[in-house]
Amino acid sequence: MSDSLSNKKLVILGLARQGTALARFAVGVGASVVVSDMRSAEQLQETIDALSDLPAEQIEFVLGEHPMSLLDGADLLAPSGGVPLDSPIVVEARNRDIPLTNDSLEFMRRAPSLVIGITGSAGKTTTTALTGLMSQIANKQTWIGGNIGRPLIEDVYSMTPDDIVVQELSSFQLDLWEDTSTDIAAILNITPNHLDRHKSMENYSHAKSNILRHQRPTDIAVLSADDPRTLQLQPLVQGRLRLFSREEAVHDGAFIHDDKIWLNDGAGRIRIVCPVDTMHLRGQHNVRNALAAAVLAESAGIPDNAIAEAIRTFSGVPHRLELVRTINGIQYVNDSIATAPERSIAALESFEEPIILLAGGRDKDMEWEEWARRVGQRAKHVILFGQLAPQLADYLDGLAKYTQADDLASAVASAHDLAETGDVVLLSPGGTSYDSYNDFVERGDEFRTLVRALEMPEGA
Repeated sequence: MSDSLSNKKLVILGLARQGTALARFAVGVGASVVVSDMRSAEQLQETIDALSDLPAEQIEFVLGEHPMSLLDGADLLAPSGGVPLDSPIVVEARNRDIPLTNDSLEFMRRAPSLVIGITGSAGKTTTTALTGLMSQIANKQTWIGGNIGRPLIEDVYSMTPDDIVVQELSSFQLDLWEDTSTDIAAILNITPNHLDRHKSMENYSHAKSNILRHQRPTDIAVLSADDPRTLQLQPLVQGRLRLFSREEAVHDGAFIHDDKIWLNDGAGRIRIVCPVDTMHLRGQHNVRNALAAAVLAESAGIPDNAIAEAIRTFSGVPHRLELVRTINGIQYVNDSIATAPERSIAALESFEEPIILLAGGRDKDMEWEEWARRVGQRAKHVILFGQLAPQLADYLDGLAKYTQADDLASAVASAHDLAETGDVVLLSPGGTSYDSYNDFVERGDEFRTLVRALEMPEGA
């Protein structure tokens, strides 16, 4: 099969999940691939072994550095999300007019199916998984991936025009989109996030808005009517605009009225999908996620009964308000995905019970004043861990009771000692996991392991 990457030299910076998938795809279509990573061969041995079946003459590894010589003869440069676009080698590539790409952009250039793209500062994964379930219940061949799960570039030549793709997209991926977008696109919300990478809210919002900027007049854009920053992007919408709102009725989209989820197709057909209280998911932020998923699915032709059934049966995804265990009436909840203060606030507002909050990790140049104020209102006690602990302690002084722990294991042990029947022990860090873990999944997995190892109290 002929492909535009055939006989091209592709340089990939970063041998993580998406870089690995792009390397395998590119070699498969006849490209010459050079993969460079700042980590050593020893650190990457497992990943290198996984690519050992590829022809040696088509793939080369340059490890421990990103030398400028990588660009010699390069036709394309694919920086991973962890490589800043202002890094010297990326700047030099642009100076040499070497195009930038990534796995999501290469996928979109080839996708034969209807593609739903979902981005936002929070709620992307839940909305993606829920939208995908709606499509599956409707018996559509459905591909779910992108920034979560399997990179979709791996499956692009197995897809057909009758399939539906549901793709989660990060700001890092969208930063490079310049000539294509998804048939149906959603921006769920825009709140401060990844400012260590994007440097400003303007840059961050611009990256997100590429999902709108490059749509066609026949495409559909879905925005939150409840989020001011998202609504400001309306002038970028190229085709049909649909909205979702928990606070007001909308003329084309989904909304809440009388504690029910409604859909309005914009042409006078307004109907109830299901009552809100049939949802398993906690929190008003998840009501908005369900509304967004309903609009996206309906826009893709999914019938109302499949949308309702998915909302009724969907119990969430791992590491997002995930109930790990209940011990003596104490709920232990894993919300490791909360890598920004706003996500931690949303988690706090999802419970009415007294909360012992486990918070910390590493900062992304975020604002913490509002987080501290809300924590002071909602948390019974806060246990701080990770690099952020001293900084968060300063914010919480005079607002909340807190203690500092050496690590997550010590934090869980302290919470177990403090908690009483009826409490919620909530891991919702607010910071990233990169001070101690590879990602939020690894952090959440350790929390699960620690909680499952806790001993039941006598008589419980």
